Amino acid sequence: MPNASNVDPAELAKFSDLAHRWWDTESEFKPLHQINPLRLNWIDQRAALAGKRVLDVGCGGGILADSMARRGAAEVLGVDLATKSLRVAQLHALETGTPNIQYREIAVEALAAEQPASFDVVTCMEMLEHVPDPASVVQACAALVKPGGWVFFSTINRNARAWALAIGAAEYVLKMLPRGTHEFDRLIRPSELARWARQSSLVLEGSSGLEHNPFTGRYWLSDDTRVNYMLATRREQA
Repeated sequence: MPNASNVDPAELAKFSDLAHRWWDTESEFKPLHQINPLRLNWIDQRAALAGKRVLDVGCGGGILADSMARRGAAEVLGVDLATKSLRVAQLHALETGTPNIQYREIAVEALAAEQPASFDVVTCMEMLEHVPDPASVVQACAALVKPGGWVFFSTINRNARAWALAIGAAEYVLKMLPRGTHEFDRLIRPSELARWARQSSLVLEGSSGLEHNPFTGRYWLSDDTRVNYMLATRREQA
């Protein structure tokens, strides 16, 4: 039975309180704006977004969803449970005239029950580490994608290096993110995420690390998945 209430109210509150700052490129969301072109290109190179039906799970204020629509997706649906963030995403799409994009306040498990095997591409970025049952989200994402379709995940590894850089440095020293954005015990090792994917009939097709130089502000993709990483998977053919 899918968990339709797989949400932590405290986590929703964190992002709701910051909702009005989603599209401020100098706000707490600056890192998301900076890494978005890297993530978008990595996804597009594999899944060829043009003409596809795309779902962005945990879309927040719509940074990735908006860019996928502008990259030529035939339809993009962004889903989240943070009401204020969704309103910001909808307003931004309206103000900027983003084509072919919609947003809904619905749990991914509920959407999977409603629209199974309906999307060519599913993305779930920087969301798994914020929910009580991330494996349930992975399972729902797999259920939502068509056989042969792509599912992309990004999250943060769980080890001493990840704590030092993603929490210690980013939240406490450099203050790139608000304190408490991430909890170490909720971070996810690539082996754990890959296991949940396999259990959900997703085949691992590739991975990438995402690195950052805090002195220059530069972000880049690499093979180093010790801190931030992405996984590309595909749904097994029926």
